[in-house]
Amino acid sequence: MGAIRKRGIAWQLDYVDPIGKRIRKTFKKRKEAEAELGKRVSLMAEGRYLDVKKDFKTTLGKLLLKYTENFGNQTCFKNSKELFIRNFKESFGEETLLSNVRYVDVETYRNTLKQKITRKGTIRTDASVNREMSCLHHLFSKGVEWELLEQSPFDRGRTLLLKENNTRLRFLSEEEIQDLLDACPSHLKDIVVCAINTGMRKGEILSLKWEQVRNGLIYLEETKTNESRQIPLNDTMEQLFKEIRKRQHLRSEHVFTYVNTGADMQDPAKNREKLKLVKETGSPVNGIKSSFKTALKRAGIKDFRFHDLRHTFASQMILKGASLKDVQEILGHKTMTMTLRYAHLSQEHKKTAINLLNGLTSGLCHKRAQNDFSDTKKEVAYNANSL
Repeated sequence: MGAIRKRGIAWQLDYVDPIGKRIRKTFKKRKEAEAELGKRVSLMAEGRYLDVKKDFKTTLGKLLLKYTENFGNQTCFKNSKELFIRNFKESFGEETLLSNVRYVDVETYRNTLKQKITRKGTIRTDASVNREMSCLHHLFSKGVEWELLEQSPFDRGRTLLLKENNTRLRFLSEEEIQDLLDACPSHLKDIVVCAINTGMRKGEILSLKWEQVRNGLIYLEETKTNESRQIPLNDTMEQLFKEIRKRQHLRSEHVFTYVNTGADMQDPAKNREKLKLVKETGSPVNGIKSSFKTALKRAGIKDFRFHDLRHTFASQMILKGASLKDVQEILGHKTMTMTLRYAHLSQEHKKTAINLLNGLTSGLCHKRAQNDFSDTKKEVAYNANSL
C-alpha cells in the first residue's frame, strides 16, 4: 500500500491515504520512514487514520475563529484583517475543510484580487494584494503551528507575493514645509510639526498620551512592528509640548486635542461643567484626513500623503548630516533595507560637502599653469637660438 524510496541522502515515504490522496514525506533515516509507514498502515487498518489527520475534519471557519481570538487585539486587525477575513469566508466558504484548500485555490484567489476594482474604480495595487495574501499565508501557517492541519497550501508552490514598486520617496523641501504649516489650522499644525520632527506614524501621534512623554523622550509601546522604541525630543518639540500643556491647563491625558463644542453639546445648560472642560482641554483628535487634504490644497502641494511626512523627517535628517543608522533606529525599521531608500540623499549630502573645497587648490593650479607657460617660453627661445 506504500513504498519507501531513497532520494539523495534521504528516504521518501510514498503512499495513498483512505480518501485517495497521495502522501509523500521525507525522512533522514530508512528506519524512521519504515516506522512511520507501519504506524499509518496500522491506523488505516483500525479505521482511525482520519482522526490524526485534523485537516480532514477542521473547517476554515474554525481556523478563522481561532485566528480572531489570538490576533483580534492587533492594531491592524480592525483596520484591515477584519475585511480580509470576511473576504476569505465569502471566497472559500466557512464550511470548507482545510484539506480541500489547495495551492491552486490560493493562487486563483491572488489572481482574482489583482483584477478586483476598488471603491475608487481603480485596479488594486500590488502592495494591497500582498497585504491580503500575507494575511492568508499567516492564517494557514498558524493553522499548522496549532496542529489544525499538516501542511499549508502555500508550501506546495512558489511564493504568491507580487513584486512591489517601493521606489516612491516624496518628501517636502524646507519651503514646502513652511507653506504647509501656514495652511494648517492650529490643532493640525501641532500634529504636522510633531510628524516632521519625530518621524512618528499618524496612529502613534493621534494616540499619544502625556504619560508617554518624559525625560526628554517619547516612549512608544504599541507600534506597527510590535516593538517599543524611544524618540528623543529636539528643542522644537520641547517647546511645542510646553505650549500645548499650558493651553490644556494640564487637564487632558491626550497630547493632541481638538476643541469642538457644537454637535456634542446640544444642551449647554445641562452640560455646563463638561462644556467648560472641553473648552479648556479639547477632545482627542480621531482623524485628520479631511483637514490635511484641505491644508495641502491651500499650500499648493500635490501628490502628497500624511505618511510622506515620515519620509520628510528621514530625508531632511539625512540631508543635514544624520547617519542611516540613526534614522533607522528613530523610525523603528527592523532592518536597514527600508532605510536604504534614503541612501542616495546621503550621497547628495556628501557631494554638497565635498564642493565646499572648491577653490582650495585653485591658487596652486594657477601657479603651476604659470610655471608651465614660463617653461614653454624658455623652450621656444632655446630652440630659436639653436637654429
